[in-house]
Amino acid sequence: MHRYKGDAVPGLSGSDTLFARLRTACKPEWDSYVRHVFVSSLGEGVLPESCFQQYLKQDYLFLIHFARAYALATYKSETLDSMRDSASAMAVILDEMKLHVKLCQRWGITEKQLQSLPEARATLAYTRYVLERGVSGDILDLHVALSPCIIGYAEIGLSLQPSVHPDHPYREWIETYCSDGFVGAAKEAVARLDRLMEERGGPGRMPGLIRTFREATLLEADFWQAGLDGH
Repeated sequence: MHRYKGDAVPGLSGSDTLFARLRTACKPEWDSYVRHVFVSSLGEGVLPESCFQQYLKQDYLFLIHFARAYALATYKSETLDSMRDSASAMAVILDEMKLHVKLCQRWGITEKQLQSLPEARATLAYTRYVLERGVSGDILDLHVALSPCIIGYAEIGLSLQPSVHPDHPYREWIETYCSDGFVGAAKEAVARLDRLMEERGGPGRMPGLIRTFREATLLEADFWQAGLDGH
């Protein structure tokens, strides 16, 4: 049986990073996300395929909006280096979508059909929240709202990695999120938060950043639950 491997992934975030401080401040919410029954069932290979399909189709739509969020971060960047950094992160998201297309094609679902699917309430709630934080806040607010997704998925992927075997029904999904490329992108997201905090932060910003991180993390947990509930 899969069991979650500890409270953090060694090497993914140091104890003194902004991400680690946010994670610690929101530990109950973070645990509800990374230890969700959807995650444990997926790791054990017992998640019903219908639930995984529901999740994956909505996650494809979700990633379209997250790519837009990184495009917004590019717009809000004040230096060329920051623009390149945001554009690179958007490229990771767009590349991630290839997994969704590949798996859905096995179920007879084309990419065109994926693009025309209606968005579930959980998808609408999470993606619009992130975009709203980016529009109403600054680039630090936006990246804090984005961080539970990319960093959390790397943490989950690395945690589930010991569960993988050749016949695991969700092997490709797990291997994507524990891959060197994806984990590297998550580490860069951790470093990006620290750079932005140094440029734009201060003690007075922490309560608002914690609130944003907590709400985004809870919306991640809701997204898993929507996969289980089928809506």
